[in-house]
Amino acid sequence: MSKPVCYSTKAFSAVSASSPLSAAVIERRVPTATDVQIQILYCGVCHSDLHFARNEWHFTQYPAVPGHEIVGHVTAVGGGVKKFKVGDTVGVGCLVDSCRTCPDCRNGLEQFCSNMVMTYGSMDKHLGTPTLGGYAQSIVVTEDFVLRIPANLNLAAAAPLLCAGITTYSPLRNWKVGPGQKVGIIGLGGLGHMAVKFAKAFGAHVVLFTTSPSKVVDGKRVGAHEVVVSTNEPQMAAQAGTFDFILDAVSATHDLNAYLNLLKRDGHLVLVGAPAEPLPLAAFPLLFRRRSVSGSLIGGLPETQEMLDFCGKHNITSDIEMIRMDQINTAYERMLKSDVKYRFVIDMASLT
Repeated sequence: MSKPVCYSTKAFSAVSASSPLSAAVIERRVPTATDVQIQILYCGVCHSDLHFARNEWHFTQYPAVPGHEIVGHVTAVGGGVKKFKVGDTVGVGCLVDSCRTCPDCRNGLEQFCSNMVMTYGSMDKHLGTPTLGGYAQSIVVTEDFVLRIPANLNLAAAAPLLCAGITTYSPLRNWKVGPGQKVGIIGLGGLGHMAVKFAKAFGAHVVLFTTSPSKVVDGKRVGAHEVVVSTNEPQMAAQAGTFDFILDAVSATHDLNAYLNLLKRDGHLVLVGAPAEPLPLAAFPLLFRRRSVSGSLIGGLPETQEMLDFCGKHNITSDIEMIRMDQINTAYERMLKSDVKYRFVIDMASLT
């Protein structure tokens, strides 16, 4: 297969695991019949970006361009595109393609497709090179993996919905969180603060767990009905056996068993954070109350659009701190220290 016609666009990339991100020029394919070309206005900064840039997952090929929380305007469409037109406000999340034919894809669960194509770090089936993400001026994506952004949302604050939003929305929906339930959210970071907002919007009684007493006020500001400092043993003991569902949004090493004991019979603890090391899990808290521990990975394209529409209806966006593209390396270091409330977003106009 011959290489498609390409064009050049500015980006920020890493050339090795130890190098800072810096200015680069990359190639994108000129839109094919079913492609949408997008001028990127804003790109959220996910912890996964840092892992990828520094090869902490051991699959990065360089040069590497992170970024999978992309919002922008359509600047061109292929002749066969039916869903979008030039000028539309759109988003791209963690996926840019999949096999389309497996049972997962046919059920709108493309995130579980064994041949999914991630926005960065997968193999680009058109160019035969690794996919390059959203720290760039533009991107070209097949129309089925482009999402519509509600007109009433602040575009910069909507960018993190494409990963942090769907990552927390999907499990809350899958486990049918709603009115009459008591729901716990562990951690008030980029994921956790979105989970609090969604759980409240779904009508649940929301309790935030944090190790930081300084986050009590902020936890209530974003929607928690109660905030428990998890290092306070009396506060934790008072919550024992009262939760229907707990969403764990923490990526650092922590004690899962302390939270298992807070679940009711048949309660669910669902992980969306990804600690680097395995977490010990005691059998007895599971056995004696028929509790379960599960995991959840982003969402498929239909559910992601549902999430965006829900956010438009309820005016839900991420709490963000805007940065210039040339501040990304400092932002990574601050992110490692949890020094952000609660998601960095890059103003891509600063790239020019």
